[in-house]
Amino acid sequence: MKFIKLEKVKDGKYLKNYEITYLNKAGKEKKYEMVSRKELADITDIGKRASGVSIVAFHEDKLLLLREFRMSVNKTIFNLCAGMIEEGESIEECISRELYEETGLSISNIRAILPPSYSAVGISDMKTYIAIVDVEGDFSDHTSDNEMIQARFYSREEVAALLQTEEFSSRSQIVSYFFITMKE
Repeated sequence: MKFIKLEKVKDGKYLKNYEITYLNKAGKEKKYEMVSRKELADITDIGKRASGVSIVAFHEDKLLLLREFRMSVNKTIFNLCAGMIEEGESIEECISRELYEETGLSISNIRAILPPSYSAVGISDMKTYIAIVDVEGDFSDHTSDNEMIQARFYSREEVAALLQTEEFSSRSQIVSYFFITMKE
């Protein structure tokens, strides 16, 4: 594949829409649509910067899951605590802030912060860190009026039952599956 050009077609508040013109393997010119959370100057900017974090959180052998209304699917699903890195914010500061805003909890231990990975490769260059943490504190709601989130810790048995009947984001589903099948 050979990229020819990148053109912004829409500049939204949170997402920027781009059209990539490229030559396919048969040498034919084609167009591809994508979105990015970042302003892209040219094709070399695609996928260079991480924009957010997803948080895998544990407390006393239980997994933190959110029941969260998501506009893009018009329903409440199970999800991980997650959010966007703010300008000038370190990844550790982002993890703490997002965890507090969405749950009221605080970090007691950061087990690992994985290198950024792509979260929607079919439509976007969005990269996010995955943080694995232990948490403490009491639940409280510090979300904006535009978010509907219910946070709770779930046992392995509860998560196993949810996986059979409920809808999840893909990351929370795979985390949940490994939570119920692996011991610490």
